[in-house]
Amino acid sequence: MPDEKDTLKRYLQAQRDGLLWKLDGLGERDARWPMTPTGTNLLGLIKHVGSMEYDYFGLVFDRPKPEPMPWLDEDAEMNADLWATADQSLEWVTAFYRRATAHADATIDALGLDDTGTVPWWPPERNPVTLHQILVHMIAETARHAGHADIVRELTDGAAGLRPGNSNLPDEDARWWADYVDRLKRTADEADTRG
Repeated sequence: MPDEKDTLKRYLQAQRDGLLWKLDGLGERDARWPMTPTGTNLLGLIKHVGSMEYDYFGLVFDRPKPEPMPWLDEDAEMNADLWATADQSLEWVTAFYRRATAHADATIDALGLDDTGTVPWWPPERNPVTLHQILVHMIAETARHAGHADIVRELTDGAAGLRPGNSNLPDEDARWWADYVDRLKRTADEADTRG
């Protein structure tokens, strides 16, 4: 049986892989196109999660990130970590994410689950933290944003699914899905009239 750290790493890696997979086959425009009223976009999600990997597994455990992240500086514009500038290409953001996860993995491998650190942006009563806590936090953080990416990608070009080789969706044709969505709309209207 795998030990607890290996299990946590496996779950984190599965979320990382699913998040990156959402970029497959997209060009620069579609990868960064805002799909919600708050600007949620795929490349921004990956830039943000990579930034969090560097900070939570680096700064928190006194293992500084090896590259600057000016989008997180105190004087950076609001939400600068949630979108990619024109010179931060799709290739650059994915490479940044991979560097961040490699740095995070080095921290995870070097420390024990009970080793402690401090999250400077958390209140004192939530510090110190253990590597175990941060692993769980980052699994949740990554899964949350992978869920955002699922929806953004589906809105972009209709591509949907959990991970390569496993859509985790019924294998039905476009007509079935259209009928299904129509049924959900009719049910919503019916429920509304009863309410």
